Amino acid sequence: MVRATEDAAYARGYRVLLCNTDEDPAKQRAYLEVLAAERVAGAIVSPTQADAPEISELIDLGTRVVAFDRAVADKRADVVLTDNVDGARRGAEHLIECGHTRIGFIGGPTNVQTGAERLHGYEEAMTDAGLAPLVAVGGFRVEGGRQAAGELIDQGASALLVANNLMTVGVLQAAKERRLRLRRDLGLVSIDDTPWAELTDPPLTTLAQPVRAMADAAVELLLHRIEHGRKRRKQVVFDFELRHRGSCCPRNGA
Repeated sequence: MVRATEDAAYARGYRVLLCNTDEDPAKQRAYLEVLAAERVAGAIVSPTQADAPEISELIDLGTRVVAFDRAVADKRADVVLTDNVDGARRGAEHLIECGHTRIGFIGGPTNVQTGAERLHGYEEAMTDAGLAPLVAVGGFRVEGGRQAAGELIDQGASALLVANNLMTVGVLQAAKERRLRLRRDLGLVSIDDTPWAELTDPPLTTLAQPVRAMADAAVELLLHRIEHGRKRRKQVVFDFELRHRGSCCPRNGA
């Protein structure tokens, strides 16, 4: 997303400053204060804390803001999202169609929009199928994913839906430690596609966000606000693409 945003902005004559918050509200506040002091033309924010007052303070100073991947509370900011509830539901439904009934979900923090919505989509699919949810929190981090996978496997999960690509790395580590083979021993669907998803054995089935299209939309919304002063909030929502590969279906061979 960062690379795609930088490419889109650079092509339009703008330069990008990158700030990583690491899901830390204090870091988000500190960086937004820096951007306010620098009087940047605009900011694309993937918020750790959606209702943080420093977001509104930045807008009050005249800086245009677009929220990316997660909405913010201030209605003066435009929003670019993916439909996380639908995406996670489709991932769980795919594992159910493969014949799995003990499907675990490795999620992110539920105080973060993507974490809460992806959990909700998974739970919807499990409830509709009459199956009991199995949930562990991995914190959107590699080590968290490894630990959560171990917990769920020990609880008898035959398949896992993982809420981001970093936690998927942890799941692969946990599977290797237990000498489990994907598809044969453990079904796996990862939310977020990565360049290495086709390099595992078997390749990973993933839910891919159209990251470049999302980045282009965010930059276009931001520049339109900067250059034309549009007042009304605009929200753009993209769908995930389920990319069927080989990591899911031991029972029917799909």
